[in-house]
Amino acid sequence: MRLIISFTALFFSVVLLQLGAGGLGPLDAISGLRNGFSRAEVGLLGSAHFLGFFIGCWWAPRLLGSVGHARAFSAFVAAGAIGILGHVVFVNAGAWALFRVMSGISVAGCYTVIEAWLQAKVTNETRGRAMGVYRGVDISGSLGAQLLIGVLEPASYLSYTLLAILTTAALVPLTLTRVTPPVTGDAPRLRPAMAWQMSPLAAAGVVVAGLTTAAFRMVGPIYGVEVGLTTDRIALFLAAFVAGGALAQYPAGWLADKFDRRWVLIWFSAFAICASALTVALSGSGPVAVMAAATVFGAATFPIFSVAAAHAHDYADASQRVELSAALIFLYALGAIASPYVTSGLIELWGPAAMFYFISLAHAVLIVFGLARMAWRPTRANRTAYVYAPRTSFITGRLFSRFRDKSRHRR
Repeated sequence: MRLIISFTALFFSVVLLQLGAGGLGPLDAISGLRNGFSRAEVGLLGSAHFLGFFIGCWWAPRLLGSVGHARAFSAFVAAGAIGILGHVVFVNAGAWALFRVMSGISVAGCYTVIEAWLQAKVTNETRGRAMGVYRGVDISGSLGAQLLIGVLEPASYLSYTLLAILTTAALVPLTLTRVTPPVTGDAPRLRPAMAWQMSPLAAAGVVVAGLTTAAFRMVGPIYGVEVGLTTDRIALFLAAFVAGGALAQYPAGWLADKFDRRWVLIWFSAFAICASALTVALSGSGPVAVMAAATVFGAATFPIFSVAAAHAHDYADASQRVELSAALIFLYALGAIASPYVTSGLIELWGPAAMFYFISLAHAVLIVFGLARMAWRPTRANRTAYVYAPRTSFITGRLFSRFRDKSRHRR
């Protein structure tokens, strides 16, 4: 019973963290435009968040080893709250970018603590249920964070204060749990080249996934403003993207386990190009059509990271899984750092459709590279099970590695 209560506390902290820190991205995009920031400056805020995310992923496991779970979590939550509240004190793009680095560090650090705690406490009997709930909670929190901007006034002191309160409230469930914090494990080594050595196609796939999802989630509000959506409809637009991605995970997993994963990756990229064209074509057809297009776009693009990761893990053994997962998230972060700034600049130069032209180009390159790799190397006969894992920290691989090894199968 105590273990179940401990998990509940952790999951509640995840929801609060997602609502507070996750709601900052779309709120910043709309608030930045209202404060007179250029579109490129707004995109820089999204890139700054992912730069902080990468720093947090690298630093957090080391801080855990020095001060322990509860103190590290408190420090990261404090950094996130400061980063949010700083927005109402210094209203300029450069300062906001620094604050977004802080919020990115906070998110990565908090997730590292939560996942390290989960990894240490789950057993073989509870792992499946605990990880299923964790993934559901993560997606639900992300969905709620997008919807929040429908009720938050942009560039408002009250809006940023509310997000800071939600972020700070994430302290309460975890710090008040009576379960003894787990022993801190060693931080995984970061070897980005490992992903390329295992599978160049998988490495390229996670970079493209980072380019795509970061562009939509961080620059999507700019696109929504450009095509005439109101703030509440922009919230639904972003939420539809997340919902579409969530709904696509099961069929994507079925396809990735049944067919050659390289073909699945290629066809999802082709689907993403079609979804991009559909989104642009329906941009002037009313809010319902725009929301439907966002749902299709999410369904096409969200599974790409997991399919690429599954393909990479087919070439790894159990001793390599944690480091490989960290390498894949590192590459994802590289794409996510570059994408918001680039796509917002393209929108400023050539209009809102430019974001989807950029995304389509990235997926077209992935298709060509995938076809070339298929001609170069045959696929593995023995494969790991497809796993949808949140892209939250460098140690997330520890939570899900046993699922990959538990059911290796032949295609």
